[in-house]
Amino acid sequence: MQNSDKQQNQGQENEGCIQVRGARVHNLKNINIDIPRNEVVVFTGVSGSGKSSLAFGTLYAEAQHRYLDSISPYARRLIEQVEKPDVDAINGLPPAVGLHQRRGAPSVRSSVGSITTLSNSLRMLYSRAGDYPEGQSIVYADGFSPNTPDGACKHCDGIGKVFDTQAHRLVPDANLTIREGAVAAWPGAWQGKNLVRVLLSLDIDVDIPWRELPKKTQDWILFTDEMPQVPAYRNYNLEQTRKARKENEPASYNGKFISARRHVLDTFKSSQKEKMKQRIAPFISVETCPVCRGKKLKQKALAVKIDGLDIIDFSRLSLQSVYEKLKALQHSVEGDTSERGKVIQSITGDIVERLKPIIALGLHYLSLDRSTTSTSVGELQRLRLATQLKSNLFGVVFVMDEPSSGLHPRDVEALIDALHNITATGNSLLVVEHNPYVIKGANWVVDVGPGAGVNGGELVFSGPAKKLVNEKSSATAEYVFNNRALCTRSKRKPTELLRLNDVSINNVNHVSVDIPLGVMTCVTGVSGSGKSSLISQALVELVKGGLHTAVKKGEGAKETIEAKEVLNDASSLFAQDSTPQQGFIDAGLDQLSRIVVVDQSPIGRTPRSTLATYTGIYDQIRSLFASSPEAKTRGYDAGHFSFNVAKGRCSNCEGVGVVSVELLFMPSVYSPCTVCNGKRYNNEVLEVRYNERSIADVLSLTVEQAIPVFETNQVITRGLQTLMNVGLGYLTLGQSATELSGGEAQRIKLASELKRAQNANTLYVLDEPTTGLHLSDTALLMQHLAKLVEGGNTVVMVEHNMQVAAACDHIIDMGPGAGHEGGRIVAQGTPEKIANAKDSATAAFLKASLGA
Repeated sequence: MQNSDKQQNQGQENEGCIQVRGARVHNLKNINIDIPRNEVVVFTGVSGSGKSSLAFGTLYAEAQHRYLDSISPYARRLIEQVEKPDVDAINGLPPAVGLHQRRGAPSVRSSVGSITTLSNSLRMLYSRAGDYPEGQSIVYADGFSPNTPDGACKHCDGIGKVFDTQAHRLVPDANLTIREGAVAAWPGAWQGKNLVRVLLSLDIDVDIPWRELPKKTQDWILFTDEMPQVPAYRNYNLEQTRKARKENEPASYNGKFISARRHVLDTFKSSQKEKMKQRIAPFISVETCPVCRGKKLKQKALAVKIDGLDIIDFSRLSLQSVYEKLKALQHSVEGDTSERGKVIQSITGDIVERLKPIIALGLHYLSLDRSTTSTSVGELQRLRLATQLKSNLFGVVFVMDEPSSGLHPRDVEALIDALHNITATGNSLLVVEHNPYVIKGANWVVDVGPGAGVNGGELVFSGPAKKLVNEKSSATAEYVFNNRALCTRSKRKPTELLRLNDVSINNVNHVSVDIPLGVMTCVTGVSGSGKSSLISQALVELVKGGLHTAVKKGEGAKETIEAKEVLNDASSLFAQDSTPQQGFIDAGLDQLSRIVVVDQSPIGRTPRSTLATYTGIYDQIRSLFASSPEAKTRGYDAGHFSFNVAKGRCSNCEGVGVVSVELLFMPSVYSPCTVCNGKRYNNEVLEVRYNERSIADVLSLTVEQAIPVFETNQVITRGLQTLMNVGLGYLTLGQSATELSGGEAQRIKLASELKRAQNANTLYVLDEPTTGLHLSDTALLMQHLAKLVEGGNTVVMVEHNMQVAAACDHIIDMGPGAGHEGGRIVAQGTPEKIANAKDSATAAFLKASLGA
């Protein structure tokens, strides 16, 4: 269907519509469309088809620019601005609120309570209506916040945790001498040698086993805050050093001492290098603050109670429990005209009303003190949506990006109701979605395609959702309305069982589970039931630790996870929702040779990050160009063919291909470099050819076009073929990461991991791999994962997509509820078995997907 045939689809009147004319953002091909206002409108289509370009890149961007045009230039420059969309005209566009699927900079001080502002109201309630100990003066609201000087525990600065180190961490092997590296926490190379020489000058023997040193000496070496500076002598032992000092022999240099503890803590606080932090991570111990006992507040605030709970214990309750307790408190003061009674009525009434939409969106299991660093982007987006529901805005366009992400089908119905509540109050809702339940529940569907990239950007369908079923050219209609299966399931049988015993982490308590090897397993359950805790955290840590121990000891060891923190940065160090882990692998580890984890952490998004660089294909291509006769004659190496290195790139644009024109009160304008014409390289490098193509020509090839060009290089073709297998054949090798859709970025990461598969006995762990994928793209992904399993590998994935679950060999269903109501194995077995499980929230939806 051509765009011109669709302008007034279904007889839609221009009045009451958002009219878009000539949209050309990214791959959109001059789209003209009328979108009804005051309705739930879903934008869908295959990944990379252009739906986000239309919803966010065109409509939301234009609405933001119109708003910015109405404010002063000074205020405008303080606001992050998006590029003005390439569109001829947009009429009837109201002000817009964008709810993106992304998180801001992570902060351990950001919590569910802070981003919803519910914590502010709770502090006021405790301040004005809490039960105080006799004789204690009032604590004002700020005194109940760990983020203020009035409230924060002085010992831990309101973090609730302190970090230090212990002797057994600093010196893991007491049989070694200091010279042999007994103090493992100390730096290596010259710095480590310097510390050994300084200790000799301080009359400490570095050549006897650590355990033979006096305890007082050990403690000084490890924990002193003294930093003496003494003469140091190279290549001397203790006796030679003593003699040199006695005879006043000139020193090699003056060396400075630093204790192991001080080195570790200073490095952690000041180092910006990730590898350095990872190196010192094993030497740090994270402890609950002994003063506030992890509650972050001063004692005077913790002494104030409501219903017998201090404010921290209250904040640790699930939102459902908070709702019920406040309703009961509200009921207890009905008719009470005292000041306290009025305060309780007012504040509890406000909190209860604001909790209702949050609970309705399936987030009842969260707690107010839950750190946003441990919440999914889908959870964060629904929290923001709940805040908008309470705001009672009128005449606004809300633009959302996959609000169903991370949501179990049981809770999607509540989400759809919430979306319609927004339009019922006079607002419009534009939703980018792949979820079939949301698509069916919309008033209007805009399907963009038919393909992706250069094969997309056209209007396939625009009309009432129920009429999409008749659109034969729509891949969405095939899967959503015509129930096309993702793939045919082969009934594979497990080769062995990987047995996890007594696992406890977060809300998973003493769970034992058998994970079949040699098949595809899907872990299902309502949001917050413990799926990611069991699989993405506990399983991954146990297997990694077990494989590491097996390599080290030459055997499959029973590996236990003890309480530990991943110390990549300060945020993870003080993560409030990490709990001590325990558990071990009882059997099956000897059947695995490695583990590959594909999570939802973002890939690099800078103009210098491209499809080729991220996947590693670029390194191989540069090596091929460097090995060509012309390159060898000129003395060029692989660095000359990198647009990130000065010797090969265009000096005018520094290898970016575009130049930026800075405008003080407007977004920067980018235009192709006039020297290299956007090719990124200097003319000399572009003269070198491989298969009659320059390096710039190669980067402009699509993945599909590049396969025959590099058919003689198995490493490159393997990487290209993997990208083809996950449906990314239309992307160019030089595609900038900043221009990729969320679905494309996710699949690039998957392909990067999956292309490394060479041997059997690999465990692949995936956390919701279908996020951002159209069902047709999911079908491609499932085919590729099935090939991995057929090659003797194991796939375990956490998923909410019931069609994916139905296509797997084995299902582990967790629940039955979320938070403290979950964390258990409800049922496990074949999809058919789970579909008939009585206590499973997944069963009914799985049965529908199976067609049972």
